[in-house]
Amino acid sequence: MQRLSGLDATFLHGETPSIHMHTLKVAVIEPLPGSGPDTFERFRDELAKRLHLLPPFRRRIVDVPLGFHHPVWIEDPDFDITYHLRSAAIPAPGGMREVDDVIADIASHSLDHRHPLWEVWRLEGLANGAMVYVAKIHHSVADGVAAAHLLANVMSAHNEAEDPSPAVVPWHPEPVPSARTLLRDALKDHLRTLFKFVPLVWKTLMGLWRLVRHQLGGGTPAPHPFEGPSTSLNRGLTPARSFATADVPLAEVLAIKSALGVTLNDVVLAVVGGTLRRFLEQRGERPSRSLAATIPVATPGVDDDARLAGNRLSNLFTSLCTDIDDPVERVRAIHDKMAVAKANHERFGASIMLEWAEYVPPRPYSMMVRLYARTGLAAKHRPAANAVVSNVRGPSERLYVAGTRLRSLYSVGPIVEGIGINITAWSYADDLAFTVLASRESVPDAHGVTDCLRESLSELSRAVSTS
Repeated sequence: MQRLSGLDATFLHGETPSIHMHTLKVAVIEPLPGSGPDTFERFRDELAKRLHLLPPFRRRIVDVPLGFHHPVWIEDPDFDITYHLRSAAIPAPGGMREVDDVIADIASHSLDHRHPLWEVWRLEGLANGAMVYVAKIHHSVADGVAAAHLLANVMSAHNEAEDPSPAVVPWHPEPVPSARTLLRDALKDHLRTLFKFVPLVWKTLMGLWRLVRHQLGGGTPAPHPFEGPSTSLNRGLTPARSFATADVPLAEVLAIKSALGVTLNDVVLAVVGGTLRRFLEQRGERPSRSLAATIPVATPGVDDDARLAGNRLSNLFTSLCTDIDDPVERVRAIHDKMAVAKANHERFGASIMLEWAEYVPPRPYSMMVRLYARTGLAAKHRPAANAVVSNVRGPSERLYVAGTRLRSLYSVGPIVEGIGINITAWSYADDLAFTVLASRESVPDAHGVTDCLRESLSELSRAVSTS
């Protein structure tokens, strides 16, 4: 039995009928010669052989009575792998656009909290003979760092069809703890947390003082929430989602990075800024005020090299500089704003908000999120940000599993009330794979966004070459 961290619990309790707090990992798999028939039964058996390498996959949630503390994970005594495996057909003509539409429907439904919080869908009918696997994993289970480690656990950089080594310690289910046990352990954990409260308040005050002192000394103000304008992307959510993917050459993005002396993340943000600027312009609603983004960032921890579960995240806010016409100047402006945002994030304390999440009461937080969604307040004020933008460094080598090759890899996190679009870049081998998840009411076809993304990157590449 293991208690969820405060941040993990906020992802769990932040879910409503219209807010689905799962992440999506999409793998396009090519069978290699001699790998045998790719059947649903083989898919089930190969995953079952590797479950010990995916420890969160056999854990389920148990709530504490009265919401007295964050829930706990237990090794599910009723675990059945077949419940979590699904299949669907890709409509003709079987291209990636049709795949994206199927995934949009998969993304539009929440996971069942009575079972381990994941599903894997096998999509059949891709025109080139490859298979598509969609892993839907609740954000309370793992962040991008942990998900990358889980992927590395079950895949290899070598084309070997050998079975994985068996578990060193056999898996054993746990009995569901009694209400008395849950309340007793919750009280003990509350007492431990209570002793950390005063030091955390002091740490927070010192972080605020560092920020104030920096500002009084003439430092550049950092971007902050609620800077962006209200747009059609920032309404309340409905359950339905739209989904789209786009691959671009990683070398092209790295060439821009090197030419301008900025970071890969700066280029990604500039491309996304150009994308949303173009997309809203086509709708006749590009605002004069710059769009803003919230960026999930990993907070370092002692176990980061081996962490297979949980979240260690914080958030940065930055301008996407969509009010700047020149794409090269937009990159440079984003670079400057991100430098300030990162410096002030460290100045305040990168882990402080993560630590405060331990004190978020489950029941009141859940009620507040549901009330906010039900009353439609997101449409009545300026959004905290216009988009969620993530950039995750993925595997640099081609990966293999069970005699098949991982051709493409996509990933995206959830959207929330008032921020109805998430654009995630995930590098894999020679590609930078962009994934767009949006509220279907705001963005009926997310492929319109990926079309703009390709045009935005081309525009930036031409501008860099010219300059």
